[in-house]
Amino acid sequence: MPHAYFVTGTDTEIGKTTIAAGLLHAARRAGLSTAAAKPVASGCVTTAEGLRNDDALALLGQCSLPLRYDEVNPLAFAPAIAPHLAAREAGVRLDVASLQQAVGVVLARGADFTLVEGAGGWRVPLSGHETLSDLPVALNLPVILVVGVRLGCINHAVLSAEAIARDGLRLAGWVANVVDAQTSRLNDNLATLTERLPAPCLGRVPRLQQATPAAVAEHLNLETLFAS
Repeated sequence: MPHAYFVTGTDTEIGKTTIAAGLLHAARRAGLSTAAAKPVASGCVTTAEGLRNDDALALLGQCSLPLRYDEVNPLAFAPAIAPHLAAREAGVRLDVASLQQAVGVVLARGADFTLVEGAGGWRVPLSGHETLSDLPVALNLPVILVVGVRLGCINHAVLSAEAIARDGLRLAGWVANVVDAQTSRLNDNLATLTERLPAPCLGRVPRLQQATPAAVAEHLNLETLFAS
């Protein structure tokens, strides 16, 4: 039975893609076919093939199904700014309907394990009053929350979980990604997150020297995810 999830984070720059790529790698190692989408990305570089985003390329590298770059990342913008601002400067309207259609192409491939990665946190703006959180709602996807473990992460994680529930979606699991290895009372903070978040912890990823998908996958547990 295919499994598909939306990956969001407690903030920007907390390792969403690092964790998503690790999850995809773990799925491939377990013999599952994989696919991924990052429907909108800013901070892209110009190449001979067009604009390319490092995060989208990392996800594409963990897809076992043959996907084109533009299927994984249909909307790419050069400025490293909020997607809705980058889209506005490019004269592009970001709306849920077009993103839903684009992601639907990847979901229709029917991979055993598909991840759709958002941008930033849960309430990233799109055009008008829409936000990126409206996309997983439209697709009815359960959510994986990447918690960037550092000072203040408990508040960010709990508020994100509350917003996900308020939007009617299931928090399928969360991953503790230690972005600040010097976080005071690290184990106590992790214990508090485990107590306060209404979903299983899929893994605690330490600060790794080489955060490759394979190295990250060693700290993740997909069985916990599929059992939830």
